[in-house]
Amino acid sequence: MEKFSDQSLSILDRAKNLFGKQVDAIVRQEQKVVELLRNVKEKLSKLGNNPKVKKLIEPLSVFIRMIKAHFKGQHRIAYSTLFLIILALVYFLSPIDLIPDFLGFFGYADDLSVVMAVFAKIKDEVDSFLDWERTQV
Repeated sequence: MEKFSDQSLSILDRAKNLFGKQVDAIVRQEQKVVELLRNVKEKLSKLGNNPKVKKLIEPLSVFIRMIKAHFKGQHRIAYSTLFLIILALVYFLSPIDLIPDFLGFFGYADDLSVVMAVFAKIKDEVDSFLDWERTQV
């Protein structure tokens, strides 16, 4: 049996293979990032009441806030972190998944796996961001 870290690495590698070039292009264009965030918020608002998607809402909203703070110059994040966050958002939006979303819970399972794998991989930066965010009130 694979360890969680091996599984999450594996799913991240598959997501990078599917969307790596697209993500690399998006990261370099702030307008594309703004458009991506708008599309993620739109999809979340449509799916917000879906209990199968509830677990995605918190990590995705943290990712959105991290990206906004980064581009406003308020809280910089490493390029590798930005890349992974954008990868998770692109994967969440994409109709091309390892498991299609129309399959209900199982369709969102791979989205959840990618988002949670990214969240776990960048946990230190997420914690640092959340600490910084608490001081901004």
